[in-house]
Amino acid sequence: MSEAAPLAETAAAAPQRSDYVVGQGWAAYDGRQHAVWRHLFERQSRLLPGRACSQYLDGLSRLGVAADGIPDFARLSDILERATGWRIVAVPGLVPDDVFFHHLAARRFPATNWIRRPEQLDYLQEPDLFHDVFGHVPMLMHAVFADYLQAYGKGGLKALNLGALQKLSRLYWYTVEFGLLRTGEGLRIYGSGIVSSYGETLYCLEDPRPKRLAFDVPRIMRTRYRIDDFQENYFVIDSFEQLFDATRPDFTAYYRLLAHMADIRPGELLPGDRTIAA
Repeated sequence: MSEAAPLAETAAAAPQRSDYVVGQGWAAYDGRQHAVWRHLFERQSRLLPGRACSQYLDGLSRLGVAADGIPDFARLSDILERATGWRIVAVPGLVPDDVFFHHLAARRFPATNWIRRPEQLDYLQEPDLFHDVFGHVPMLMHAVFADYLQAYGKGGLKALNLGALQKLSRLYWYTVEFGLLRTGEGLRIYGSGIVSSYGETLYCLEDPRPKRLAFDVPRIMRTRYRIDDFQENYFVIDSFEQLFDATRPDFTAYYRLLAHMADIRPGELLPGDRTIAA
């Protein structure tokens, strides 16, 4: 989301277009890169049952994503389009905000076409193919979440014009990337930044240190986050319908109100916060 990143070594790109879409270059992936996918997929697949939400696990299964190698985006797109009208487009890395929002608003998910190196298995600050495909794409098989992400894209284009991008980016961070869902069996993960991370999958549910707070849009928009460590706050939704319904209103009034309110530090508790047991 923020700025464009150079194409990594993984796959050859077509000349850059204004929408930053490139070819995936699936045939260019070598055995080492497929092995990285296989290692990450097998590790997370053992860990996620009982921790990830059923909607994520169902989406992963229906996509037919497996450990045997890096998926072909075209094949995944055909399945995804039949289910919810979304497609995957390959990009060389992070893309400018306006490009990112335009893709989401058109039900196109921009997925990075390079994968991390073996020495980066446990931590990578910039999203790679494993994060984007394993982490994000399964939730796009869920109709309500798919509508939410499109609504977010449309809202992002408006936020750019209103100078409110920072506020809206926090909503993405604490839902799409690091969201938790309350279920009858306990808290479950749906955020892509968690399901694609071995360490944070365990930490977000089992560690006593992070604050798990009830979902609240203005509270989220005021809350800063860190990109270099596990989260100090997680926000918990009761359903994906709640998430979508909270996103449909025009946020302009929120932006005006919050412009005069101080940011909240990660990990800080406010008197009105409602904490949720893991």
